[in-house]
Amino acid sequence: MPYATTATTRLDHIRANLAAIRHRVGERLVLAAVKADAYGHGAIPVSQMIEATGAADWLGVATVDEAVAIRDAGVRMPTLKLSHALADDEVAACVTRDVDLAVVSEKTLDQVARVAADLGRTASVHLKVDTGMRRIGCPPEQAPDLARRADAAGLRLRGLFSHLPVSDTEGGREFTRAQVATFARVADAVAAARGTVEVVHLANSGAVLMHPEAWFDMVRPGIMVYGSLPDPTTEASVPLLPGLEWTTRVSFAKRVALGETVGYGRTWAAPRDTTIATIPVGYGDGYSRLLSNRGRVLVGGRSCPIVGRVCMDQSMVDVGPDASVDEGDEVVLVGRQGGEEVTVQELADLMGTIPYEVTCLVNSRVARAVAE
Repeated sequence: MPYATTATTRLDHIRANLAAIRHRVGERLVLAAVKADAYGHGAIPVSQMIEATGAADWLGVATVDEAVAIRDAGVRMPTLKLSHALADDEVAACVTRDVDLAVVSEKTLDQVARVAADLGRTASVHLKVDTGMRRIGCPPEQAPDLARRADAAGLRLRGLFSHLPVSDTEGGREFTRAQVATFARVADAVAAARGTVEVVHLANSGAVLMHPEAWFDMVRPGIMVYGSLPDPTTEASVPLLPGLEWTTRVSFAKRVALGETVGYGRTWAAPRDTTIATIPVGYGDGYSRLLSNRGRVLVGGRSCPIVGRVCMDQSMVDVGPDASVDEGDEVVLVGRQGGEEVTVQELADLMGTIPYEVTCLVNSRVARAVAE
């Protein structure tokens, strides 16, 4: 495959990031979010590495299919589905595989209890409380009664948690502090109603980096596990290494004369005679069309601009009038080459989005590799 486009997951970097997170939070448990295929890095190899090395204590997934895939790959470490299951068969799939479930209301709690009883199993649940995200979760004042209801229904109430929407920005400090205070009161009220819950957890990446008061019993880092800050303004209190390298190869090179246009829509005209390299990657692979005439790649250790519109399957690069470029030469989309680097954050800024989306866009058409 001489022109293969390959995304390489740096398991060594992810492991180092988790070690840095552990150093930051001390004795607290660490849940590594591996939802959305580990933010595009490969949930199975990442989860297997975490379990084999003890880099984290828990895994977090978003869907039942994600949980099943991890279990089918042989990973047995504690795993939490971070949102509630919708159908009985989804609940059953998690209960039979020892995946902890979020419950957010009487209805979801009773559903898990009923399905678990039918299976002759004890289900472990974490009660989600809405402290200001306004997405899912019970009102804070309902948490003590729901906790008692879980006990009465024969469930193992293993966790109590909430989520923080603005913990990653300086402007969100006041709102986040208010959420932390609310959540602490809820935890105290639940403990008074039925005893201490085993794992109380709130902190996402932003809170790991900026809000020690939010750490409680366990932290839940997501994007920082994979080497990016959740926001460009987030305090970089933990050293992070990039979790992904993305490369392709030159598939064709041609001379283009001054004034000639390149690509769909003729949106770029050559300002001088130059060499244009075509690369076999486009928005069909997850390399966003928003990078048209804006992005850059590394060729021969030099920064070279994307010119013309990014196509579904190919893109064009201006490698300069004096370049010596051959078919098969490596091109770096994300990563280092020579003294240059293209980061996930850079692509996110150019696309007007966040690093999460950049890595999640890399799809199954791209060949996958891991670096240990």
